[in-house]
Amino acid sequence: MSNGLARASVRFRPASFVGTFVALFFAAAVITACGTLLQTGITASVPAGRYADAPVVVAADPTVGITFRNGEDTDTEEQPLPDRARVDAALTARIAAQPGVAAARPDSAFPLQGGPGPLTGRGFAALGIAGPQDRLVEGRAPGADEVVLDADTARAARLAPGGTVALTAPGGSGSYRISGLAAPQPAGPTAWFADQRADRLSGHPGRVDAIAVQPREGVTAKALAAQVGTAVGGAAEVRTGRDRGTVEQPALTGAREALAGIGGSFGGVATMTAVFVVVSTVALATGQRAREFALLRAVGATPRQIRRTIATEAMLVAPLAAVSGILPGLGLARWWFGGLVERGAVPEAVELSVGPLPMVAAVVLCTLAALAAGFFAARRPARMRASQALGAAAVEPSRPGWIRTGLGLLFTAGGVVLAGVAAGLNGSDAANTALGVVMCFLTAVALLGPWVARVAAGLLGVPLRAGGAPGSLAADNTRANARRLASAITPIAMVTAFCGTLLFMQSTVRHESAEQVRAGLTADHVLGSTGPGLPAAVPGAAGAAGTPGVVGSAAGLPGVEAAVGVLRTGVVYRQGHDLDSATALGITGDPSRLPRVLDLDVRTGSLADLGRSPDTVALDATLASTLGAGVGERVRLWLGDGTEARPLVVATYGRGLGFGQVLLPRAAVAEHVTAAYDQQVLVADAPGADRAAVARGLAGLGVPGMTVTDRAGFGAQADKDQEMGAWANTVMAGVLGGFAAVTAANTLVMTVLDRRREVALLRLAGTTRGQVRRMMRWEALLVAATGLGVGAVIAWVTLVPITRGLTGATPYVPPGTALPLAAGAVALCLAATALPARALLRSRPIAMSGGKQ
Repeated sequence: MSNGLARASVRFRPASFVGTFVALFFAAAVITACGTLLQTGITASVPAGRYADAPVVVAADPTVGITFRNGEDTDTEEQPLPDRARVDAALTARIAAQPGVAAARPDSAFPLQGGPGPLTGRGFAALGIAGPQDRLVEGRAPGADEVVLDADTARAARLAPGGTVALTAPGGSGSYRISGLAAPQPAGPTAWFADQRADRLSGHPGRVDAIAVQPREGVTAKALAAQVGTAVGGAAEVRTGRDRGTVEQPALTGAREALAGIGGSFGGVATMTAVFVVVSTVALATGQRAREFALLRAVGATPRQIRRTIATEAMLVAPLAAVSGILPGLGLARWWFGGLVERGAVPEAVELSVGPLPMVAAVVLCTLAALAAGFFAARRPARMRASQALGAAAVEPSRPGWIRTGLGLLFTAGGVVLAGVAAGLNGSDAANTALGVVMCFLTAVALLGPWVARVAAGLLGVPLRAGGAPGSLAADNTRANARRLASAITPIAMVTAFCGTLLFMQSTVRHESAEQVRAGLTADHVLGSTGPGLPAAVPGAAGAAGTPGVVGSAAGLPGVEAAVGVLRTGVVYRQGHDLDSATALGITGDPSRLPRVLDLDVRTGSLADLGRSPDTVALDATLASTLGAGVGERVRLWLGDGTEARPLVVATYGRGLGFGQVLLPRAAVAEHVTAAYDQQVLVADAPGADRAAVARGLAGLGVPGMTVTDRAGFGAQADKDQEMGAWANTVMAGVLGGFAAVTAANTLVMTVLDRRREVALLRLAGTTRGQVRRMMRWEALLVAATGLGVGAVIAWVTLVPITRGLTGATPYVPPGTALPLAAGAVALCLAATALPARALLRSRPIAMSGGKQ
């Protein structure tokens, strides 16, 4: 009987299941998209390119890791490094001494400027790594002041052996004689130097990016890897197979974490939201059929038969809806992944991993959610005695059950407690509690929805009644049918809370950062670069020591009072059992001149003390509080390449969000970054100097790719650094907000179409079509106002501790974002109510009053 009833319901009354189908469809799409990104983050790899002919590659661990005790277990926490990690070049000789090794070639790449254009510099020993075709085709190996160019680059620049080219490297600049030409390089224009010269020019002497190992004839890759592992011990990692591609693409480690974060952390929240929405929608759809279930009970159906009917309906509708959402979910994942690749968060060589697990998970979760929701919604009519069922189904329960109310109050208390805990945390710890606070409050709103609707009707009922009969009807309907409107209020609150938290957290960070830059940047000129950066030395004699860099050259110009360079990098720090990263600046030049170009709001100590020793650091006050460190104390940091340092804190300051959370002397970081170029040089004019004349003098320094701008140039770089975070938050807000918006519209349409009897009775009592439409409109406005208000309160309570922990400021809500969000919610409610209401009003009241419920 149950199976037949279920099939008949789906076949002959498909409109009753449209709302459920829509919710399940979009839930499956969101789950599939997030699951696909998570799977890509776990399995992401790139094939070996340059190292394809080297079966074994030795490289450094691209992460920082700490091990700690967790009860009886030992756990490890890892954090990707901000820059490339490197290995000791001395390992090359130890590896080459192994009996199965035919060749061990050290390999490093560093950017070059000048000459024929952007080049990649390498040591001549690396020639041959890419295979037999990677060889010298003309001339000879480079000497101390010589260079070998690839043939394509030399031909394009009309250069030949015997000619001279001026090149600027991270470790120095000079003019070099071309000693030979090498085969064209798939990776692009390349220049090879004598190994000792390349070691110095790379900016990180004594360390190389990787060591490519090739075997003797008859030695397998497995045997070779074992010998190499014995030679290096624990000093480096031995990579084989597809792991070699990670060495060529060090950004892959960070990309994996980003994809896993989106697919895992955000995907978990999105999945919870999707399941929550499905349960709410299915429960609403099942509750609307209470009269049908009551009739079944009245004619003798048992509670078990009713539950089996609902389960069968779910098994008929949920899998089909979920399967239909898979392809749109894959499309969303592909678009999302493409955006990450376009913005540099994921290497182009990584491919989206599409597998069956996310699809199966989407179908299973949606089906289970539909089953659970149907069972809970049918529990009341199934448990009633047949004689009571019809009467009870005609009247909405006066108030929610005590279990539901108790759970709602419990989640409310949990949200308040989490918000209070977040208020006492700093930085990322406060941000990590955001989703927990939001989910607690949204769950509470869902459970206490009827009470929320009643309170809203009581507060807004007075102004509604002032609007005449339609407003009075809307107020009375809201109080009498609070449970029905609660189903519509919850998704609106969800849209507002999620979008508000994600968008306004990012807007607060960007606003506060811009304000700090505006207030703290006192330089008159900002020198930037269209290439990898500004060199530490300008072109001169090859290998000339002590040639002044851009900072020294700018400081020596007439009318210049101070010039300070900034080398952007990052550091990793430990907080308890967690690792996190912070932005850092290496200061080039005299740190005592730093206050002349930057007002960092120094709280304690003096920035001039950064010049005492490379073993010093200045910290943003918020970070110093997180680390529990003050002036005169040492802090544990890992520099960009993973080198551990314990510098002495000499100052704390208050504008780290706009300029960098850590300041270090350039000498402390230059050897530990990917390319030791200053990203910017800040220049202050002397009192009374002609600004235009100083700008002309700076432009005449003759540094390749250098740009001269005003203070806006620094702000533009800061905005670029935050662009990825802003885009990621916007997309996440769009995914969750769009899903919740569709759900809200779906729920409103379902509730309006379920009121055909009510509308018919109003029409038969003399209410005009216009009055019914105005009543519906007032109800839609009440739903929108209540949902926006509740969502705004949740977002604000969540944001206050987070933004204070991250920025030290209260949330910044830009009207250009908030007003369209509110207007969109109102328009959504009005449209989702007006369209089905018009459809109902086209029917004759007599026909509707006797129609199906």
